[in-house]
Amino acid sequence: MRNLHGKTFVITGAASGIGRALASQLDQAGARLALADINLAGLHALQAELSRPAVLCSLDVADRAQIENFRNQVIQELGNVDGLINNAGVAVSQAIEDLSYEDFEWIMGINFWGAVYGTKAFLPHLKSRPEASIVNVSSVFGLIAVPTQGAYNATKFALRGFTEALQWELVGSGVRVTGIYPCGIRTNVAKASRFYVDPTGATDASRGAANFEAVASMSAEACAARILQAIQRKEKRVLVGKGSTLIDRLQRLLPNHYWPVLQRLTPTAS
Repeated sequence: MRNLHGKTFVITGAASGIGRALASQLDQAGARLALADINLAGLHALQAELSRPAVLCSLDVADRAQIENFRNQVIQELGNVDGLINNAGVAVSQAIEDLSYEDFEWIMGINFWGAVYGTKAFLPHLKSRPEASIVNVSSVFGLIAVPTQGAYNATKFALRGFTEALQWELVGSGVRVTGIYPCGIRTNVAKASRFYVDPTGATDASRGAANFEAVASMSAEACAARILQAIQRKEKRVLVGKGSTLIDRLQRLLPNHYWPVLQRLTPTAS
């Protein structure tokens, strides 16, 4: 899918961060867009910046019926789908012992089940196209596990396994599946997370957000550009952001000891 012009893309979590940047860059490339987010006001603000009308939907990706209704809306209004980017995601920062079941179900519903529901809803339509793309935005926390990030890790590890299995299942079809593993991308995910305590022991949400910003060196726009490049190149596995390659190598070389090494290397807010 080297030429994105005229292609139809569905993006979840499109109102901010990586999703918003993807929508803007795909619009500039001449793609048609169907954009979903629970923040409808954010979608309308984005629409005002786009060059052509998009299908907008206020959507809770954890609700299967809502996703299926969105799928029906997209097919009715745009006729077909060439690409699905499962980008919607949230975070919870808390030790597993103290993590509530409600928080665990909330994050699993959005980060994992949202991608499952989106994939299963749109896959038959994607398979009908000459070529198509599914992109699942995981995280380097889908490669390594970190204290207080157990719930987030669980969702991103699950998404990684789901993505890699789907890649093998779709061999021979026109659908390419790409797993994205970002690290240190400047988005609002930390500020919008359910925060209780972070790996440094910080219990103040503003301090936790500052610690995240201390390692967030790549813009959402740069990350989005790399994702679109991966779609065009039909890449399967993409590490994005400063530190992503180091983390990947550490977990391979030191599978039982990477966290103490990363602790020493990770900057925190002063």
